[in-house]
Amino acid sequence: MASVKPSPSRSFWQPLDRAAIALMLVLMVLIALILLKGDRAAPRVRDFSWQDHSVGAGDIAFTLTFSRPMNHRSVENNLRIEPPLSGRVSWAGRRMAYTLNNPLPYGTSFEVSLQGAYDLFSDPDDRRTQLSPFVGQFQSRDRVFVYLGIEGEERGRLVMQNLTHRSRTILTPDHLTVLDFRPYPNSDRILFSAVERSDTSNVAGPTIYTVTTGIAYDVPEQFFDNDTQRPQPQESAGVIREVLGNDNYQNLKFDLSADGQTIVVQRISRTDLADYGLWVIREGEEAEPLPGEPGGDFLITPDSEAIAVLQGEGTAIRPIEEEPSPEDSASSAESAPEPLDFLPQFGRVLSFSADGSTAAMVQFNPNFTESLFIVTNQGDQTELLTTNDGGKVRMAQFNAQKTLLYALITRAFRLSDPNANEAAIVPGEIYVEKPYLVVLSLDSGDRTDLLELPIQQDVQMSLSPDNLSILFDQVTPSAEDAADPNVLRGQDGRAIVDSQLWLLPLSQTDDGVPVPLEPEPLLLPGLRPRWLP
Repeated sequence: MASVKPSPSRSFWQPLDRAAIALMLVLMVLIALILLKGDRAAPRVRDFSWQDHSVGAGDIAFTLTFSRPMNHRSVENNLRIEPPLSGRVSWAGRRMAYTLNNPLPYGTSFEVSLQGAYDLFSDPDDRRTQLSPFVGQFQSRDRVFVYLGIEGEERGRLVMQNLTHRSRTILTPDHLTVLDFRPYPNSDRILFSAVERSDTSNVAGPTIYTVTTGIAYDVPEQFFDNDTQRPQPQESAGVIREVLGNDNYQNLKFDLSADGQTIVVQRISRTDLADYGLWVIREGEEAEPLPGEPGGDFLITPDSEAIAVLQGEGTAIRPIEEEPSPEDSASSAESAPEPLDFLPQFGRVLSFSADGSTAAMVQFNPNFTESLFIVTNQGDQTELLTTNDGGKVRMAQFNAQKTLLYALITRAFRLSDPNANEAAIVPGEIYVEKPYLVVLSLDSGDRTDLLELPIQQDVQMSLSPDNLSILFDQVTPSAEDAADPNVLRGQDGRAIVDSQLWLLPLSQTDDGVPVPLEPEPLLLPGLRPRWLP
């Protein structure tokens, strides 16, 4: 029997075929409607760069990334930050950046909200296409500082005080007497030098260590330039690691770079006093001598790539470079890089602005006075003040906006005639120094005296990272010298009997003029307080 072939038209119109064709027609209609009317989905915030992060003075801007191009004015008019943070807005495509005008206050939680904004192509009156309401949260870092304890179990040890959570932690063990310290930029560690408390002869000299603080902030990604700068996994407070021993060299002054990746140490050989100079320790590497003349007091620049070091009658800016190759290192003096700059009239560098463009420097004058200068990387030099005969410029720190310079200066006067403050130095007379906290406007040069301190030699100050307060100590030296090298001593070498910590709140008028406020006693016996970043 001959087979019967189904007709093409009959097989084409099977039920499954009809369903498929109907579905395609529906999809075509829907696509056409979308093309004609546009995407009616409401825009939304895809990413908030500070969400649930702990931000510090180094974080100056957050970003909001939107799902669609936005009407800029509608976003800017509807953005809310509580508590308020003044700033300015900039755009790059779908991303909005909000740059702060001032450092955000530490120890505070913030909320960022946005609603009522609309995209670039929508009808402002169509509520269906307005931005989906957004709420984000972040917090600033805690108000934390570290100091040297001087009483009881804290004596000679690093102590961390958290003002936000009202807690105190002793960081270093009781067998070490701490001499000096520097905090790391993420506040997770402290670099410090210390001697063994049992070494009463102080023959070995200081060893350099790090100690963990137990702090591990959730830091925004934009804070880091590379992976090596990220905080280490959180460790409990008090974990000690040796950085540089003292077997063959005695360790003297040291400094830590702003990025926390480089340590520079001044060292002298135990067997050859001519072997004296600077050594560099890069993160994860061994210490190596830094080529060049030994020099005196020094400070690492904010870019972490150079040092300002006292050489002869002036200050040289020298690069921190890798160790020269063996064939080129027959003479370290010959292989030393040329200084980037030399400032012959300045005998000390006090500090740099955060961006490294400006430095506070001291000029020693032949009439026993000292002058405080501001020196820019363009070569401009501006004198801000000159002390009286015998007075000194002890410390200086820039505010974040680089508009003010807070300085600790002293005024010398004769014990026999305390009112003769302007008198020249007289041989045979006994002089004492009275310290003052002052602030200087870098625009106008105006000076405001913030606080007159009791007579003392070893006062130190530390400007908080949010620029809202200054820590300082009030030291009482011993009338008698102590032979024990583990006794805490001031800059004048005298043993310290007592020292109290104080907090000076800072305020400004709407025009940016500093206003003196009353200092607050912290009721903490301590020495050399320093804020964590």
